[in-house]
Amino acid sequence: MKMRVDKFLKVSRLIKRREVAKQLCDAGDVMVNGKLAKPSTEINPGDRVCIKLGRHRIEAVIKEVRPYANKSNAEELYEIVSDTVEERN
Repeated sequence: MKMRVDKFLKVSRLIKRREVAKQLCDAGDVMVNGKLAKPSTEINPGDRVCIKLGRHRIEAVIKEVRPYANKSNAEELYEIVSDTVEERN
């Protein structure tokens, strides 16, 4: 199954709202497999997603793509590879 990256970020609860996910993509703060992602970029299991939220950087590997997920099973959709916060200059 394929899914847009902005919808996946919302379904997986990595980002709370789809509109915020779209804004992050438009700002160049979301990468899929090392390439800048547009909100419509399609993702598949095995893809690597990197999200930059200010100084916070999250990198995850997609394990499963589902159209819906509830709070208890949303974390089954991805595996966090790294979660770092950059230091202030």
